[in-house]
Amino acid sequence: MQETTGSSVLRKAKRIVVKVGSSLVTNEGRGLDATAIGQWCEQLAALVRDDREVIMVSSGAIAEGMKRLGWSIRPKAIHELQAAAAVGQMGLVQMYETKLRENGVGSAQVLLTHADLADRERYLNARSTLLTLLQLGVVPVINENDTVVNDEIKFGDNDTLGALVANLVEADALIILTDQKGLYTADPRKDPAARFVREAIAGDPALEAMADGAGSNIGSGGMITKILAARRAAGSGASTVIAWGREPRALIRLCRGEPIGTLLVAQTQKIQARKQWIADHLQLRGSVTVDAGAASKVRDEGKSLLPIGMTAVEGDFSRGDVIAVKNASGAEIARGLANYSSAEARLICRKASAEFEKLLGYTGEPEMVHRTNMVLRR
Repeated sequence: MQETTGSSVLRKAKRIVVKVGSSLVTNEGRGLDATAIGQWCEQLAALVRDDREVIMVSSGAIAEGMKRLGWSIRPKAIHELQAAAAVGQMGLVQMYETKLRENGVGSAQVLLTHADLADRERYLNARSTLLTLLQLGVVPVINENDTVVNDEIKFGDNDTLGALVANLVEADALIILTDQKGLYTADPRKDPAARFVREAIAGDPALEAMADGAGSNIGSGGMITKILAARRAAGSGASTVIAWGREPRALIRLCRGEPIGTLLVAQTQKIQARKQWIADHLQLRGSVTVDAGAASKVRDEGKSLLPIGMTAVEGDFSRGDVIAVKNASGAEIARGLANYSSAEARLICRKASAEFEKLLGYTGEPEMVHRTNMVLRR
């Protein structure tokens, strides 16, 4: 029997971002739900053992802080929200650490702000850290750093943060666990004729018309933020599932291909999305010239560019900028994201990676441009 889109997307997903909302994490604001968090952590650990890479984006810090401070209504003042986040974050991360450790998996707390993802170098640093944690089999638990941000620099909600993290690590899928079964054609709590949407295309404008209203007074989002998050995640090739967080073993069943919740399918493949962005980059900040051996490895073998094969560096660029890779005759053979600035590149030009620490004062990536961040020019 031919496999359907819904059953294959999650079953084949290697790298998955899971986002859970405040109402689920805190049992509608009554405090951290140890049982629910324990169940999710048990499933996350099972996925890690199944050779998957998983990241948890968890709301709940402010809601838990509200409970600890005795507040029943979410405050509006920035300083009160920041105080609640600071109080609640302590319990939130401790709960995930305890429950994941009980299931034999390590965890790491990662707090992000919009500035971390807007700044090119901080973006790459965050990406490198998360990818390293995943390689080590550790589950990163991510939340917005609410204690230091204000309305002007906030992500707005953790649905958006989940999508941006999916883009950051080039995830295959984003799973948004919520207090609803998925997407309906109208709010089922108000319209009994509302029909369930099993599968749709991420970014379809009709979806936004279906998602109306906030989900609860505990969190800051609603179904509309999830639809917009799915559209954003689709830009890097990640499909999104919106599912009920209380569904028994939802994460395991989704990754086995069960059609739980609403699947919003990305139309762009993951690698195509990133490499098309690189290929279309019009403003190159600089270039590196490589010898014949390096040119052959890059062009003919699809290998990464190592600094030892570079003969010259031109321009003034920073880590993360798109640069050209040229052969000895000056023809552009590839372009990609630089792992080092132009000043650093000049220091390590023609040098082996073993010498980087002495030359730069730190040990960075062995490649000047990694093959996954490179597009060949024909």
